[in-house]
Amino acid sequence: MEQWLSVPKVELHAHLNGSVRDSTLLELARVLGEKGVIDFSDVEHVIMKDDRSLHEVFKLFDLIHILTTDHKIITRITKEVVEDFASENVVYLELRTTPKKNDSIGMTKRSYMEAVVEGLKAVNAVDINFMPHDADAGDFMDSQHIKSGTCNGATRKKIYVRLLLSIDRRETTEAAMETVKLALELRPIGVVGIDLSGNPIVGEWSTFFPALKFAREQGLYITLHCGEIPNPKEIQAMLDFLPQRIGHACCFEEEEWKKLKSLKIPVEICLTSNIRTDTISSLDVHHFANLYNVKHPLILCTDDAGVFSTSLCGEYSIAASAYGLGRREIYQLAKDAVEFVFADDEVKKDLREIFNSAAKMLDFLF
Repeated sequence: MEQWLSVPKVELHAHLNGSVRDSTLLELARVLGEKGVIDFSDVEHVIMKDDRSLHEVFKLFDLIHILTTDHKIITRITKEVVEDFASENVVYLELRTTPKKNDSIGMTKRSYMEAVVEGLKAVNAVDINFMPHDADAGDFMDSQHIKSGTCNGATRKKIYVRLLLSIDRRETTEAAMETVKLALELRPIGVVGIDLSGNPIVGEWSTFFPALKFAREQGLYITLHCGEIPNPKEIQAMLDFLPQRIGHACCFEEEEWKKLKSLKIPVEICLTSNIRTDTISSLDVHHFANLYNVKHPLILCTDDAGVFSTSLCGEYSIAASAYGLGRREIYQLAKDAVEFVFADDEVKKDLREIFNSAAKMLDFLF
């Protein structure tokens, strides 16, 4: 694990609410228990475990859903999640989240995202850039929206953060369109794209297509959770849509693999998540190896770092061990991810320079 910490990394498939620290979950769950909202004893042992069963994973997601209907909690976990990724030497993070409504506390999709932005503004462990260079954030931000790269004359760690708004597969066409329109409003503060996610057995592609088509027409990037279950018709439709990236791709058949490879659509690979959810039976049969060997564009990601008790360093360590990748190969895999980020050319240029500078200092590359 330690040897991968020095390598700069790019994270492109991280769900905000699935990346919450265990310590934070424990603290917040205890408060809810004292208020009688939940039975704390029923979730304490699940939070304390690292190797959670699939049933326990779903129980944890249920708890997180209860916790993330509070603006202050959303702000707190956003700050902590960004700082946790930065501590792993993640230099670029795309954080995805489904904007929530909760009429009982006055939470709208917009106020939910405002709480996320407050969390980004609160990051102080590292310098954070979460806005495009030419952005005009208007009333949303103050003059401190982009912090300096230096502190007291000493260079500090820096992380780029961009946001993806997720359409949940339980939503209607109208709700999906609402999320896309919100994303367009929030582009000045770093919302760059749309994700389609949620329970893969729920919903139809035709429900979300109008909103996704509109998003693409308006210049938003698109990534889709694709092939989490066998569904040839939907997989074909998603590939025909030509998203900029897809996530998982666990249940493809031969024809679907051929199409994916011919289109060269980058795949967000989440090894631990796929194993923990029983989507893939073992690392030995995971499609990472095949895609890597044919040089298909791919990116190692965490999915839900908190729920699945993993980290990006951990994912790189697993890949290195399971597939015989050396330090040079791991570095190149991390660097290649720069080309698949949903950011402008200036950001990509800076990220390439970060990786090139790191290479000069990493003895193992030479």
